[in-house]
Amino acid sequence: MDKTSLIGVVLGFVAIGVGMVFKGVNPSVLANPAAILIILLGTAAAVVIAFPTSEVKRVPKLFGVIFKEQKLHKTTDLIRMFSEWAQLARKEGLLALEAKTNEVEDPFLRNGLSLSVDGQSAEYIRDVLSEEIEAMEERHRAGALIFTQAGTYAPTLGVLGAVIGLIAALGFMDDAEGLGHAISAAFVATLMGIFTGYVLWHPFANKLKRKSQLEASQKYLMIEGILSILEGEAPRVIEQKLSSYLPVSERKKFLEEMESSVNNNE
Repeated sequence: MDKTSLIGVVLGFVAIGVGMVFKGVNPSVLANPAAILIILLGTAAAVVIAFPTSEVKRVPKLFGVIFKEQKLHKTTDLIRMFSEWAQLARKEGLLALEAKTNEVEDPFLRNGLSLSVDGQSAEYIRDVLSEEIEAMEERHRAGALIFTQAGTYAPTLGVLGAVIGLIAALGFMDDAEGLGHAISAAFVATLMGIFTGYVLWHPFANKLKRKSQLEASQKYLMIEGILSILEGEAPRVIEQKLSSYLPVSERKKFLEEMESSVNNNE
């Protein structure tokens, strides 16, 4: 479970609920079937119209991506692994890594290592793996765009709901109390539209984009690691190169640990 997604959604609802109470508004006004229908069903309708069936079908899976913890390799573990592979390749040759291929669970990394062991050129390997990353990013971009568009449609539908509510309120011109309730109910749709658009859909899109960026960054690290081994670079050089993918605050500490480990082994 991605705790930040869950916590964010809960905090959003709490903020609205508690804020309404502090403003003297009864949260029960949110139980407005007409507003809920206009915003949720209307947003869903707009999304279905805007995107092809193949992409709309992926929405349930996208919710899974948003609320499930992203499974990425630890960057420092990857750097250590490439350093060890480089040491092995320098001692026993590149073919010695063939046995490691079957041990790798990550399909992307396994494919890159296999291409390297098979004797493919560095340029070919970079092209193949980079195209795979670009295809992945395009799929992820399309998924995030669904939520971005939903976040754009929802507030506008909220205005539409308010207009419909105000039209209904005109029927209470002779009843001041009824008119007040009708106007209040009219703006519930606007509240829901803005809330879902800017507290749910747009943040969901951003979460998908950020997870895609993190995954792509790690795959680019893998490409650099594989090509560095193919080019026969020394383990220390590979560590220095790949440590650029670490935050500055962690980079120095990691390199010091690796240096200490080498000294202890000697």
